[in-house]
Amino acid sequence: MSEIAHLSVAAVVRALGEKARAASAAMARADAASKSKALRSLAGMLRANVAKLQQANAADLARAAANGLSGPMLARLKLDDSAIETCAQGCEQLAAMPDVIGEISGMQQMPSGIRVGQMRVPIGVFGMVYESRPNVTIEAASLAIKSGNACVLRGGSEAFESNQALCALVQDALAAASLPREAVQLVPTTDRAAVDALVAMPEFVDVIIPRGGRGLIERIANTAKVPVIKHLDGNCHVYVDDPCDIDMAVRIVDNAKTQKYSPCNAAESLLVSEGVAEAFLARVLPIFATKGVEIRAFSSAVQVIASLIATKSIANLSLAEATEADLYAEYLAPIISLKIVSGVDEAIAHINRYSSHHTDAIVTTKHLHAQRFLREVDSASVMVNTSTRFADGFEYGLGAEIGISTDKFHARGPVGVLGLTSLKYVVLGNGEVRT
Repeated sequence: MSEIAHLSVAAVVRALGEKARAASAAMARADAASKSKALRSLAGMLRANVAKLQQANAADLARAAANGLSGPMLARLKLDDSAIETCAQGCEQLAAMPDVIGEISGMQQMPSGIRVGQMRVPIGVFGMVYESRPNVTIEAASLAIKSGNACVLRGGSEAFESNQALCALVQDALAAASLPREAVQLVPTTDRAAVDALVAMPEFVDVIIPRGGRGLIERIANTAKVPVIKHLDGNCHVYVDDPCDIDMAVRIVDNAKTQKYSPCNAAESLLVSEGVAEAFLARVLPIFATKGVEIRAFSSAVQVIASLIATKSIANLSLAEATEADLYAEYLAPIISLKIVSGVDEAIAHINRYSSHHTDAIVTTKHLHAQRFLREVDSASVMVNTSTRFADGFEYGLGAEIGISTDKFHARGPVGVLGLTSLKYVVLGNGEVRT
């Protein structure tokens, strides 16, 4: 923090960029053993410093609550025992994974005699701008280490103390593995001017990854002078097909919506085929009523629900008529939109029009419908007979994720190690010259 006293915010961020660029060269040539040692050291340090981390986190939580941060946002901010252990396990999972840096693929002999292939290499330096969740500091840092990159992190002001404590452990773990501490740096100010500086340094930063609300991501996408890996919304759909296993459908929809309301992979929109609507809704609506989930229903669904409330005596169900805005909404709250559709054709068309192309799922027992859904739904993750809550780098076996990308270039879906690498052509010869 002392740097801020005599340097402008832009100068501080530029200094971080210069150090990151220098560190990236050392990280690119680091061997797999050193990177794995740093990750395992970090896992051990996280477990050994739970009390210290939670003390810093408590200060953030108290300040956020005093500032009126909402319940779901406070849940994102909290570093409980489970969150810290998940971070530690993610580091260990990454350490155990094969090192892809330096791999050469597709090597082919050309008629000229040369051999041409591609080598996987680090991107170099990435900048990360994120809100609320302090665990993102560990996810970003661990992925930077595994992928041989350097990174400059700018966390949200609400998690400032937590992020500082976490980044200090990361730098200690890097030093323990004889890797440069500057490979992972945290912007030491909450001034928003730091974000403007970070996204406008193509000489030091190769890609920016924003992770937060739509306003933050749109602002960065509109002002960045380097490529941006992003997703704007998490309007995830579950489509309950005809035919389906009703028990399975109820279990999946309940989990996708209520297991946790705040993540971007929670279901926000529910589509139900008219052939199973009455049977399915009779089972799932009492669950939503018990858990306090508000239903924003479109016209035909309102009629079915009203009939079920009367005949099945469903008590305390919160029901409202949906508006056009509900078609696109990411609630991050105990609210779900509901529409009854004619079948798989209408469901696919609806999802492709209104989804944020993050994660969408079908529950069905018809193989043809499942295959069509997988092929035709244009989203980063498309699922059959499982919860959208699995759309996560840790659950996908990536060790951790730095975010979800709904872009089609350069990465799509949960961005793990491979999403932080690039390919360059390598050409091997034995004296050949072009004629």
